[in-house]
Amino acid sequence: MSFLQLTDVTKFYGSTCAVQSMNLSVEKGEFVSLLGPSGCGKTTTLQMVAGFEAVSSGRIALAGRDITHAKANTRGLGIVFQSYALFPHMTVADNVSFGLEMRKVPKSERKERVAQALGLVHLEKHAGRYPRELSGGQRQRVALARALVIEPPVLLLDEPLSNLDAKLREEMQFELRQIQRKVGTTTVMVTHDQSEAMSISDRVVVMEAGRATQIDHPHRVYEHPRTRFISTFVGKANLVPGQVTTASATHTHVGAGPIEVRVEGAQFRPGAAVLLSVRPEKLQLVPAVQGRIDGEVCERFFLGSQWLYRVGTGMGDLMVLAPNDGRSALEEGERTGLDWPDHCMRLLPAQEAALADAEATP
Repeated sequence: MSFLQLTDVTKFYGSTCAVQSMNLSVEKGEFVSLLGPSGCGKTTTLQMVAGFEAVSSGRIALAGRDITHAKANTRGLGIVFQSYALFPHMTVADNVSFGLEMRKVPKSERKERVAQALGLVHLEKHAGRYPRELSGGQRQRVALARALVIEPPVLLLDEPLSNLDAKLREEMQFELRQIQRKVGTTTVMVTHDQSEAMSISDRVVVMEAGRATQIDHPHRVYEHPRTRFISTFVGKANLVPGQVTTASATHTHVGAGPIEVRVEGAQFRPGAAVLLSVRPEKLQLVPAVQGRIDGEVCERFFLGSQWLYRVGTGMGDLMVLAPNDGRSALEEGERTGLDWPDHCMRLLPAQEAALADAEATP
């Protein structure tokens, strides 16, 4: 049995369904991220696990114990809020110690555990400071130490890095992951940041309109998105409409504009309307007439380590990410060829409702 189990968990606000039939199994020590746009139900799901929101139907179990209707203060979970929620009149040490005091932990033990928690987040020398005297990243670490010091069975993170600037946010992502691995606490994080979820999670739950549309390892979510929404929300993707011409046990051939594209795997029946999905970095710029298709550079954008091109082709406009290798970049209006490996093309249903039919195809 999984350590944290959500079974058909549903939440209604009046007649509006915020979360529909959420099923999720989280193993002990695992780091799972709920990823999706605003209003998709990810924060509501976290709040139901925390006990801040009542479950309309379904069941939540922790270590085999049903906590569906248990009060929040009896679940023993550690929570880090988006705003950090530190007490401004308390020192760093007092903020971290607060949860232990509420649990009536002896003073000598409290002091030792607070010191250990602050050491874990590298704030030993800041124990006597107040939150106003700390940077955003330091306040985030205090909130994390306060959540971890009570040794919770599950750590819940609600957009914990959203208030940090881009560079500090990236640094804290990896520090958060290192701390989680060192402590081994089962962690569930809510985020709308794709790179954040992909870089530090063991598994990602992509949510859309109250549903979990894909639960998978980050690499598979990116490389094998199940729907059009996932392919464009998690990274960039070129989507080209086409129609399946032939399908075998190992390959599917799709007519797309002026050419026929071969895709590894058989997912759709001949005649089915589909979308070809390919990531911009998987397309390769080659000299004109030496690729599978030719095009003209419509626009280019300098991204530092990469160039982003919009290339007009017979298949439509395609985005291409090319490394900045120090050589001259293609100019707008220049002709170029495009090539790609067969294994980089993915097939998606032209309409999301067709997904069930595609999955049922032998």
